[in-house]
Amino acid sequence: MCEFKPCFLIPCYNHGATVPAVVNGLINYGYPIVIVDDGSELATRKILSDQAKRPNINIVTLPQNQGKGGAVIAGIKQAQALGFTHAIQIDADGQHDLSALPKLINESKNYPDSLISGQPIYDESIPKSRFYGRYATHIWVWIETLSFAIKDSMCGFRSYPIDAMMNVINHNKLGLRMDFDTEIMVRFYWGNGDIRFIDTKVIYPEDGISHFDALWDNVKISWMHTKLFFGMLPRIPKLIKRKSPDQQHWSSHAERGTIVGIKTLLAVYSLLGRKAFNLILKAVMGYYYLTGKTARKASEDYLEQLEHYASENQLSLPKKLNSYDHLLSFGHTMLDKLVAWKGDYSEQHLTIHGSKYFDHLAKRKQGAIILGSHLGNLELCRALSSRHPDIKVNALVFTEHAERFNAVLKAINPDSDLNLIQVNELSASTAIMLQQKIEQGEWIVIVGDRTSVTKEQRVVWADFLGKPAPFPQGPFILASVMKAPVYLLFGLRDDSQVEPHFDIYLEPFSDALILPRKTRETALQQVVQDYASRLESYTIQAPLQWYNFFNFWQLSGKNNDND
Repeated sequence: MCEFKPCFLIPCYNHGATVPAVVNGLINYGYPIVIVDDGSELATRKILSDQAKRPNINIVTLPQNQGKGGAVIAGIKQAQALGFTHAIQIDADGQHDLSALPKLINESKNYPDSLISGQPIYDESIPKSRFYGRYATHIWVWIETLSFAIKDSMCGFRSYPIDAMMNVINHNKLGLRMDFDTEIMVRFYWGNGDIRFIDTKVIYPEDGISHFDALWDNVKISWMHTKLFFGMLPRIPKLIKRKSPDQQHWSSHAERGTIVGIKTLLAVYSLLGRKAFNLILKAVMGYYYLTGKTARKASEDYLEQLEHYASENQLSLPKKLNSYDHLLSFGHTMLDKLVAWKGDYSEQHLTIHGSKYFDHLAKRKQGAIILGSHLGNLELCRALSSRHPDIKVNALVFTEHAERFNAVLKAINPDSDLNLIQVNELSASTAIMLQQKIEQGEWIVIVGDRTSVTKEQRVVWADFLGKPAPFPQGPFILASVMKAPVYLLFGLRDDSQVEPHFDIYLEPFSDALILPRKTRETALQQVVQDYASRLESYTIQAPLQWYNFFNFWQLSGKNNDND
């Protein structure tokens, strides 16, 4: 491994007022600093001249403004001429929280051939137009790379491996303004470059200077994405080969990219509206249908089993079913989930079947266990509960993403009454905490159709669509411990209507699940079979809204009970 010899690189255009503070934050690291004066006005030039008198500071002066990209390129070339191996780019406006710098440097030391970039964490200071605009670029980058590997392509907090960057610069005519950050990252990825990210806080000062030209920079960025899109086409075979293999258990890939996906859907929906979103979705799902072999195969197997079962039992299905429409339905439901979280769905979008049960619970302020599934849209309970805003809904999830999901939901709708509770297993402490919520009149929503992440073998086999399938024990045992009324909830989109409309089915399942000690296994078997039968009935009603994209009828074979 070659010696790690970095310098800091600060592109500067009329940010003289903030540069000294940025330099002061860097000077103690002991690395030389290269400041590129990108044709600044006299006041900034005087400040930079004063900074040049300090040790280890090198000023590169461009006679005319080139743009941020031009300044970074000039700085990288200067860094190479001075014998440095890495250029650590820091924006001159003080937006970046330098407390993340040690992690950036350490990551660059450990992965010297990789481009290390900040992944912004924004506070409320970011203008909404900038926030949503970034996600429009993210979507294009994911298309241009056929990957989610580039989590953010616009952050100016980076460590560039200089030789690798010079190879990209010398072989491509790169944009010189705000398009540079994204383009050099995409082209580096195309060249099989490794890109890694660290979290970094970013603020937008109230008196900050922005050089973003809303017209011409957007024109240049649009032209850049056009070039990159057509440049991606001949690279499709190579880019597809870079995709990582899927894991076995559903939890290994079910949440991949979900946080980013939620924010992306929010951006597209907010900026373009539902009709434009639907057009984009068809193209995206068409691509995913062609490249997502695991999901496509799971969908095809499910539909084949469903049609076989329907034929044998002389059941009619809504229409001719295919895997592409199945995946497309999933995309529509992802948006429906977002809109429900956002609070944009109200009672006028719902037809409630079993509203008397809901009203009964609300009137008595009685807590309940709500058994859901991955059929349809369980998040519609958020819209349902808007009738009684004093009801709090708690969704039990078994992934490490709960805290981040909660943060996203609160950002989308601060008034949301949906709370995600992360649990690793259904322990005694979990049961006590949930019992307290039940006693306070809150709802506990838990899905009953996916095996445990940590205890996969703890299942009950029940008939589902003509074949035995493994259902988790945990949700049903938990419901028995709570001694609370148990209801089933299904939220199905009515695809026959032009405007979004949903049928909500709330039905009683048990006044209280009782699993006698002597006959516990038999009783549990019957309870799970009753649940599977109701799930089967609603699945036949809306077959394309079944979103378990894995082999539902067998365990993964992963011995994770002792992991």
